[in-house]
Amino acid sequence: AALSQVLPSGLPSDFEQLPDDVAISANIADIEEKRGFTSHFVFVIEVKTKGGSKYLIYRRYRQFYALQSTLEERFGPENKSSPYTCSLPTLPAKVYMGVKQEIAEARIPALNAYMKNLLSLPVWVLMDADVRIFFYQSAYDAEQVPQALRRLRPRTRKVKGVSPQGAGLSHMEAPRAEALFDFTGNSKLELSFKAGAVIFLLSRINKDWLEGTAQGATGIFPASFVKILKDFPEEEDPTNWLRCYYYEDAVKTVKDIAVEEDLNSTPLFKDLLKLVRREFQREDIALNYQDAEGDLIRLLSDEDVALMVRQAQGLPSQKHLFSWKLHITQKDNYSVYNTAP
Repeated sequence: AALSQVLPSGLPSDFEQLPDDVAISANIADIEEKRGFTSHFVFVIEVKTKGGSKYLIYRRYRQFYALQSTLEERFGPENKSSPYTCSLPTLPAKVYMGVKQEIAEARIPALNAYMKNLLSLPVWVLMDADVRIFFYQSAYDAEQVPQALRRLRPRTRKVKGVSPQGAGLSHMEAPRAEALFDFTGNSKLELSFKAGAVIFLLSRINKDWLEGTAQGATGIFPASFVKILKDFPEEEDPTNWLRCYYYEDAVKTVKDIAVEEDLNSTPLFKDLLKLVRREFQREDIALNYQDAEGDLIRLLSDEDVALMVRQAQGLPSQKHLFSWKLHITQKDNYSVYNTAP
């Protein structure tokens, strides 16, 4: 409803009103294998923005699927309550069988067409928060690129003036910062500015440097020299952690394994065993969980894993940490179990 007050449809200036950091094109450059409980493939996508910036993002098919489901609910023809509906592009269907790499490769042309059609939709779709976050380069995306490639490399960019009002879209102004100190750049790459200047942020180079534009000039600068007034939209880091307790010779050590899976997902027993064997470099291990009385229960099947996950659902959980924990013992060591009658 708020959009109806600020986005008159059909005006020729609609596109010009968009902030420079809005994505205008996206193409899949590659696919990469990542590991969760099982391996999966992500699409490496080069995004270009209205302001001329280019960067890489990493997305799974299920993130495309979640975005499409949200947009159908929000803007699809079935939504009778919204004044903003349009014909949305078609996403390639889910595939349940086959070699994952071949499935990912086969999806590339259809996903490229999907993104092209999506970014050709009316401005209210381009300005939708979920669309913007999908195409933003998050801190996680920036870390995925080898640092040698990403390290303060020069950009090719033509910058038009960025309107301080977000060009009429004041509730969604571009990310920006205020300079706390004067900064004089040491090279052509770096942006010089005076204390108090407002800098419109274009991308996060790494944890110490940002890229932005001020008074018609564009360049990189140290993040410590500015105060962020409006940050980039946050996208959740897809990495979660599985806590493991490893028992050997009466010593218990703790190890957290990085897993790119949702916290509410339940793995198959064979995938969980394979993951743990790989991490601990041992074949002769047994997987267990701790019951409410503190006793170890050995996992032997998918049903056991599902029971472990179900029992942990009521436990307090921490961000990015699975609520269930694994206790890893030697396969032939039965002394860890409570065998008292």
